[in-house]
Amino acid sequence: QVQLVESGGGLVQAGGSLRLSCAASGTISSINEMGWYRQAPGKQRELVATITSGGFINHVDSVKGRFTISRDNAKNTVYLQMNSLKPEDTAVYYCHAVIRPLRYQPDKDYWGQGTQVTVSS
Repeated sequence: QVQLVESGGGLVQAGGSLRLSCAASGTISSINEMGWYRQAPGKQRELVATITSGGFINHVDSVKGRFTISRDNAKNTVYLQMNSLKPEDTAVYYCHAVIRPLRYQPDKDYWGQGTQVTVSS
């Protein structure tokens, strides 16, 4: 019943920018956390950046100063502004959310389908 719909991926030259969006829809009582993970070829999936309902932000050191995560809780949407992109940022980016469908239900993890980000040198 809960879906995460991503947009904004694509091909960009090194030094360029992209903005990813992820909107959650369906039966949602509250969203505890939303964010982004990525998986490059031959590597494990890693956290990129997350933001909690209280505004706490967690991000990987390699994107510090280049990526900015933000949210719009009224729209159940999270954004990832990616600037100064590098070839090593190339990966499939997955939206992730921790959502309570109904107030009497436990939180659950949800994942988007993934969107490809390719940075050329």
